[in-house]
Amino acid sequence: MEKQDEIMEVLPIQIRQLLIKSEIDYDLLQEIRMRISKPLQIRYHGQDWFLDENGQCSKSPQRAVIITPRQMKEALDYMSDYSIYAFQEELKQGFLTMKGGHRIGVAGKVIFDKEKIQGMKYISSLNIRVAHEKKGCGNQVLPYLFEKMQLMHTLIISPPGCGKTTLLRDLIRKLSNGGYTVGVVDERSEIGASYMGMPQNDVGAQTDLMDACPKAEGILMLVRSMAPQLVAVDEIGGKEDVDALFYGRNCGCVLMATVHGNSLEEIKNKLWIGEMIKNQCFQRYILLERVGQLKAIFNEKGEKICGSLVL
Repeated sequence: MEKQDEIMEVLPIQIRQLLIKSEIDYDLLQEIRMRISKPLQIRYHGQDWFLDENGQCSKSPQRAVIITPRQMKEALDYMSDYSIYAFQEELKQGFLTMKGGHRIGVAGKVIFDKEKIQGMKYISSLNIRVAHEKKGCGNQVLPYLFEKMQLMHTLIISPPGCGKTTLLRDLIRKLSNGGYTVGVVDERSEIGASYMGMPQNDVGAQTDLMDACPKAEGILMLVRSMAPQLVAVDEIGGKEDVDALFYGRNCGCVLMATVHGNSLEEIKNKLWIGEMIKNQCFQRYILLERVGQLKAIFNEKGEKICGSLVL
């Protein structure tokens, strides 16, 4: 019920009533999308649906409730406690984080000045991403990340929306509670889902978290100031990220990261990250193929050491 209440608090009254009528299971609800003058859409149990005025789900948008400018303003008022301007710093990143760790993606007119994004106005789209902690999803994976009692440098590979951040979070939690000092750079607030500086997700007892911090800068700061045994980051990509990971590895930290991709071969051909793979900087590759389904785990030579697992 707590998760339902947290979501209901930020929705326009009419949308709340529709969701009550729909009798959906909030443990299976992934997203609520609101776009001005467009149909109300939800992502539920891995599929996209439109909601009509009776709370019924349909694949067709024809009978769906249309979001009005007034409803958008009502939602923004609730989300920002009637002061959207107080959240301009967060809006620069394109999202807000609410109590419970739920994340609200926003789109609209970007305020751009002196070659920097200053904020956003005339918001026309919202994507409420419902936070789900799946504690224990890393239980079967963790034993494969050790060799001779030594934790291996690990890269999680997954297409978007297949649970790589959820798995990363659970592995962080388990390792942190198991005695490792963990440093997390949570650039997009998806791992800890911090609200007013406090992680809403359980990231473990010995975890230090840099929230809303660019990955490259955050890795350097953590290594220099917090002496982590394990450094964890989500969605690595650019040269700066890779350089910082090399730095952390050379300082003796174990690395754990995620990257978008469909296969190990695809990642090998990516600029910058491919260089790390060629140099065998990672010793374990976890490949996910859909939510709750692990396809395989490979070692640094690309040899399969584990087949399909249900997480």
